[in-house]
Amino acid sequence: MKVKTQSKKVNKAWLNDHVNDPWVKLAQKEGYRARAAYKLKEIDEQFGLIRPGATVVDLGCTPGAWSQYVRRRLSPDGAASGALNGAIIGLDILPMEPIEGVTYLQGDFREAEVLAQLEGLLQGRAVDVVVSDMAPNLSGIASTDATRIAHLVELAVDFACAHLKPEGALVTKLFHGSGYEALVQLFRSRFKVVKPVKPKASRDKSSETFLVGIGLKEGARAV
Repeated sequence: MKVKTQSKKVNKAWLNDHVNDPWVKLAQKEGYRARAAYKLKEIDEQFGLIRPGATVVDLGCTPGAWSQYVRRRLSPDGAASGALNGAIIGLDILPMEPIEGVTYLQGDFREAEVLAQLEGLLQGRAVDVVVSDMAPNLSGIASTDATRIAHLVELAVDFACAHLKPEGALVTKLFHGSGYEALVQLFRSRFKVVKPVKPKASRDKSSETFLVGIGLKEGARAV
């Protein structure tokens, strides 16, 4: 009974924090599906990654907040609907409610068949920006979770190196802890500019951070 009571207290505290979170309130006000939109917004504003005419791939896109932000960035007047100057392809293992102008593919990015479908949707176009908010279901076992996280980041890096324009960029989520430095080194081996970012919209208590890689190094696709 004590464990259940503690669990209820934790859940209630989280819900209270969530409801009163200024980023959650702002997302609701501005029509975003999640506060995560402001994480990408801050990163984009800092580095100027997403520009009109861009082709953007959103990995781990559900529930769609990042795709919503990209969609507005590619709209001539910043609108959530209407004209779109560019292309957005989103992929997630979970279903996502449609977003006007976003091509969505449901599937597991770790599967070769799904990756081939994603590449087919590109129709030979080189990608300007790959954004990845992918995260595995955590087991609570640190070593196992670190391996799962690293695998998704490595797959995102491989995809980016295969499909980005030479001056393109990758933004991916990862967590401080075991394996973090190895992933930073992986980025540095592939990209000319590598910057870690902890957006203001990312909760202080979370070990979540983001790595930004800009400009492929010579031979990065063959590394």
